[in-house]
Amino acid sequence: MRLWLDCEFNDFGGELISMALVSDGPEWYQSLGCASPSPWVAENVMPVIDAPTISRQEFVLSLGKFLWQFEKLDIIADWPDDISYFCRSLITGPGGRIDTPPLRMEIRRDLDGVSAVPHNALYDARAIKAAWYALHPHHQGLRTP
Repeated sequence: MRLWLDCEFNDFGGELISMALVSDGPEWYQSLGCASPSPWVAENVMPVIDAPTISRQEFVLSLGKFLWQFEKLDIIADWPDDISYFCRSLITGPGGRIDTPPLRMEIRRDLDGVSAVPHNALYDARAIKAAWYALHPHHQGLRTP
């Protein structure tokens, strides 16, 4: 199953604020919030987050539950940091991680889509998906296992 990924975070290298994964079916969107957003993030990201803040533990459990709906996954993102934040979200502590179906990652710089709500991870992930399908119209409607 293809999942298109987008994350919002507090400036370059800052803490993860929200993450979305969009498939051709179910979608997943969660927010960890941000206690001290940078001025740019406070102005551009925080006002458009449309999800309640949850704890890191709830976030990780929710992510694991979502991922296990699928037999195997192709995670597609337009930016390396999104993959990095996704991978860090799989880690539960020293030596611990959530189990996942088999994962494959793809980073594509050519997936610049027009988001209906810029800087909202869910809408941005949907735009990445639309841009991917614009590049691969022959895949439209075909589901990956």
